[in-house]
Amino acid sequence: MKKSYYISTAIAYTSGKPHIGNTYEIVLADAIARYKRFQGYDVYFQTGTDEHGEKIELKAKEAGVSPQEYVDEVSTMIKNIWDLMNTSYDNFVRTTDKTHEKVVQHIFKYMYDKGDIYKGEYKGLYCIPCESFWTESQLVDGKCPDCGRDVQPKEEEAYFFKLSKYQKKLENYIETHPEFIQPVARKNEMINNFIKPGLQDLCVSRTSFKWGIPVDFDDKHIVYVWLDALTNYITNIGFDFDSSTEEFKYRWPADLHLIGKDIIRFHTIYWPCFLMSLDLEMPKQVFGHPWLLMNLDKMSKSKGNIIYADDLVDKFGVDAVRFYLLHEIPFASDGNISYELMIEKINSELANVLGNLVQRTISMGHKYFNGNITNSKVIETVDKNFIKQINNLDALVCEKMDQLQISDAITEIFNVLRASNKYIDETTPWILAKDEAKVDRLKTVLYNLLEAIRVCAILLESFMPDTSKNILEQLNTTVKDIKYVEDTQYNLNEAKILFQRIDKKKFEF
Repeated sequence: MKKSYYISTAIAYTSGKPHIGNTYEIVLADAIARYKRFQGYDVYFQTGTDEHGEKIELKAKEAGVSPQEYVDEVSTMIKNIWDLMNTSYDNFVRTTDKTHEKVVQHIFKYMYDKGDIYKGEYKGLYCIPCESFWTESQLVDGKCPDCGRDVQPKEEEAYFFKLSKYQKKLENYIETHPEFIQPVARKNEMINNFIKPGLQDLCVSRTSFKWGIPVDFDDKHIVYVWLDALTNYITNIGFDFDSSTEEFKYRWPADLHLIGKDIIRFHTIYWPCFLMSLDLEMPKQVFGHPWLLMNLDKMSKSKGNIIYADDLVDKFGVDAVRFYLLHEIPFASDGNISYELMIEKINSELANVLGNLVQRTISMGHKYFNGNITNSKVIETVDKNFIKQINNLDALVCEKMDQLQISDAITEIFNVLRASNKYIDETTPWILAKDEAKVDRLKTVLYNLLEAIRVCAILLESFMPDTSKNILEQLNTTVKDIKYVEDTQYNLNEAKILFQRIDKKKFEF
């Protein structure tokens, strides 16, 4: 039986179209999920949409439609973008699904009966876009510390979750499980800025609007954002108190929650405390990924600097966009995107290093041997070093992927692609072709290049699936070994251009 691997993204809020920074998360999760499947895991990859809240109710009213109609349209749009980016999720969940709503009601009642939820009154400052309450001391220049927008005073009856009850237990858990929050800087931020100063009990119901899951024993209240949204990670794999399924027992705890750094507080403080209240295991790891900036500035509609995934795909293609997102955003630091940077990377990395290598090698195979190449095994020292680099690649990629260093994993593959281009310069096949006595040496050189391209193409599948498939079709091989194979027969298909160089002067920005 394969070992389970459960990875989730945060569920996207249905307030509008996701920009390329939001899309980065689903592509990153997809690369990890694909690689885990490649390693033989039984992967369950969950994503979806968060569909309740005051903000949705207001937007629906502005649009002149019901909240359900509004979220149906936006959720479909988000799913279409995830599909456009060729993401291989196993389940696209929605918090308006009736099964989810029923289990959330059960969870709320269980916590209430346990004494972890109690009724009180909330007085505080509220940010509608973030759906968050703040104290005066938490504001930054009088505005929401998360989004910088205005807050407004709110006062209403509410149910509260006893976050403070679990403070010590949470602190101990984080300290004794250093792998739980990654990167380390995020862990330190949570401990020093939020946990150690003291956790405040959390508002988990509202009465001032209606678009949410009703509290079934007090219909004046609806379940408030995080108790509804976060529990999607268990409600959609079969959790319930009396009838948890075998799938839940098999899948939980999640191996990785992949989320933006701006919501790491909710996933590493609120969510663990909810799970402690439910007597469930913690997810094994929460990774707060960095942001994608536009020209070094945070994207926002008010600044007019938003880029959307479908616009980029129209201009550059899916795999070029996937490559940029996965390779150009570091493990723990914010990345940057612009059309100029995209063009630069497509030309230098995809068209030149990768595309030129594949076309050049296959074209030489057709020119010198009609596309039929075997290994004549006329070996020189330069070959031994090159083959060693090919054989080391899988372990290097595996090491980086295990550490969630996705960008570095791609760099390792491109190091071998660069070494392949260097190998061509060192072995000079065009000169070997002029000497009939060197025909077997020429075959060996081309065979070694094809093996390097084959191994790199297989390992690129997690990051650039269509490109990987295209390369392997040109090589016309079904060999899946990710080490150098000495004896196989290449009957090459026609060489095709993988990525066209882009003339920046002619590009329409």
